[in-house]
Amino acid sequence: MKLIIAVVQDKDSAKLAQNLVKENIRATKLASTGGFLHAGNTTFLIGTEDHLVDHVKSIIQQSCKAREQVVAPMSPMGASMESYIPYPVNVQVGGATVFVLDIEQFAQF
Repeated sequence: MKLIIAVVQDKDSAKLAQNLVKENIRATKLASTGGFLHAGNTTFLIGTEDHLVDHVKSIIQQSCKAREQVVAPMSPMGASMESYIPYPVNVQVGGATVFVLDIEQFAQF
């Protein structure tokens, strides 16, 4: 048994959820926030059998696309000024960050 944790941008979460439902794959969605852009993310928790991990990862890959976005920096507000970038920058957003963990035990009540 594996636990797949997929952190995706909010723009991709609806498509991913829809594609998981189509494939009859159950998932739990959690709202989360990224540390770098302070933007909304969705974290999916997906419990699955070992032999389905590659299939689930392919669904995630097809549903979540990386793209570039111009981001205006946030003021440091108490943080170190040396890490503050005073002008808009292009950053890559979207896509998915996926973790696959071994699960010792699974119970559903």
